[in-house]
Amino acid sequence: MAPIGPFKLVTVNTAPDRAKRLVGRVVEDVKEKYTIIHAGNAPSIEDVQSVVEEHKPDILFTASMWTPEEAQKIISIAKGIVPELKTFSLPQGLQVEKGPDAVVEYIKEHLPGLLARAR
Repeated sequence: MAPIGPFKLVTVNTAPDRAKRLVGRVVEDVKEKYTIIHAGNAPSIEDVQSVVEEHKPDILFTASMWTPEEAQKIISIAKGIVPELKTFSLPQGLQVEKGPDAVVEYIKEHLPGLLARAR
């Protein structure tokens, strides 16, 4: 069966290289089921609007450095541009407390439900 997608993903992460690495691991691990393209990263809340306008993603991930309030603000800005955008917020502190492997596993665990809503 061919993978579902492609889905364009934008991340919001103050560490763009780490975001790219972690998303790269997820993309590689799920490539049999889904085609995900990491289109871009917004390194700050102030950059969300321009990055979302530029890439018009299907999915937006907020990283674990954001508080729930910040994640909501990010999502609100992004959905103002792409109303049907699917969003996913990592729990605050996940990367710091459990490390990158936990982040990759958490995303992979929640990805099928998120992408099912994207179709």
